[in-house]
Amino acid sequence: MAEPVILEAAINGVTSKQRNSNVPVEPDEIAADALACLRAGAAIVHNHIDVFMVEGDVAADRYLEAWRPVLADRPDALLYPTTNAGPEVQGAYAHITPLAKSGLMRLSISDPGSVNLGGLGEDGVPAAGFVYANSFDDIRHQLELCERHRLGPSMAIFEPGFLRTALAWRKAGRLPAGAMFKLYFGGEEGYLGGRRGGMPFGLPPTRAALGAYLELLDGCDVPWAVAVLGGDVVESGMALLALERGGHLRVGLEDYGGPREPTNEELVREAVALCAQVDRPVATCEESARILGLPERVAA
Repeated sequence: MAEPVILEAAINGVTSKQRNSNVPVEPDEIAADALACLRAGAAIVHNHIDVFMVEGDVAADRYLEAWRPVLADRPDALLYPTTNAGPEVQGAYAHITPLAKSGLMRLSISDPGSVNLGGLGEDGVPAAGFVYANSFDDIRHQLELCERHRLGPSMAIFEPGFLRTALAWRKAGRLPAGAMFKLYFGGEEGYLGGRRGGMPFGLPPTRAALGAYLELLDGCDVPWAVAVLGGDVVESGMALLALERGGHLRVGLEDYGGPREPTNEELVREAVALCAQVDRPVATCEESARILGLPERVAA
């Protein structure tokens, strides 16, 4: 039997209500949307909150406002946050410890590299962006938090260099248990550009680009998934390519940059239908935890 597909729903991110009115922002919206995605077939839900650069406890409490009702209904759900946006790596990840101590989180984050993100100026050249910077010491801090709190690191791979860093940790025997590599391909709308147009990052969503990543992954047993940020992972064909090669999928309004205005639930259901077409079952939350090799949940 083919390995089940882990489906992750990244439900908000940098997407605003102006860009898509269906995006959840407030905790009650996030909770309702997360539950809809889980019912539709997602096993992992990733969300951002509406406050940034606050104390770690404040950020953690804001996440838990949405997570507690989800886990009351679905205690098997796998939920994880984004960074807290600083200051410095200690501030950016200050919410991870209180979230871990809540006993409600089994996954965390690590972005093992740096990348330019932004849009296009009026003259058509890249502008109005910023460097999303993660030094090697920052990455060590991120992954040592995962190790300390027995959290599986969800690792965003924006560029090939990110993957080479993650693989170096694996080669050294230091990659925490439960890791997953998310191979991000840059859609034409860019991560920050939305429908107004943005500057794509990294590799495009093509067969050759996936092949380049899989060449780096040759001999590596860490589960991997694909996402197209600023595009459509299904419409681009990247989802099908990944499913055929044994990969998993990330969908959701954080990433979506297509012409429609879908809901997160609709995007999950489209991914589920594609999995059925290639005769790969969709993993439950418990199956996803097993495939990832997640440590047991830490008691509060």
